[in-house]
Amino acid sequence: MSAVSDQSRAVLLLNGPNLNLLGTRDPAQYGTTTLEEVERRVTSLGEELGVEVVCAQSNSEGALVDRIHEARGWAGVVLNPGAYAHYGIALRDAIDAIEAPVVEVHISNVYAREEFRHTSVTAPVAAGYVAGCGVFGYELALRAVLRRDAERREAADGV
Repeated sequence: MSAVSDQSRAVLLLNGPNLNLLGTRDPAQYGTTTLEEVERRVTSLGEELGVEVVCAQSNSEGALVDRIHEARGWAGVVLNPGAYAHYGIALRDAIDAIEAPVVEVHISNVYAREEFRHTSVTAPVAAGYVAGCGVFGYELALRAVLRRDAERREAADGV
């Protein structure tokens, strides 16, 4: 992972399996925006909000777990776990193991799709959940991560 200047002002934007195919994979469901475009938009919003956004994607659950572990002490994680939301127990445990808030995001409305997508093993340990807002959901998730991080810091300071 790239070095960040201030971990407390850094957010990890992490995408799981098949999200590297955004823009070409099932455009009727996921739209035509590429992952690179999503990363640019979220990074730009992060600059506006005064945080550094570090982007990563992997099709491997173990690599996603490693990235989440590396984000300990950061402001938080915006995570689209893709299919791992439905059975990624190691990913769930990684989210639960870090103090940084994790907001889960899904491009499509998973509840309007196949029934197996209605259950997320990762959502119960996430600080928030955004679904069905298209790629704009990533921007909402970044704002939610920053709000949760501020609340967490205030609670730690006894404010």
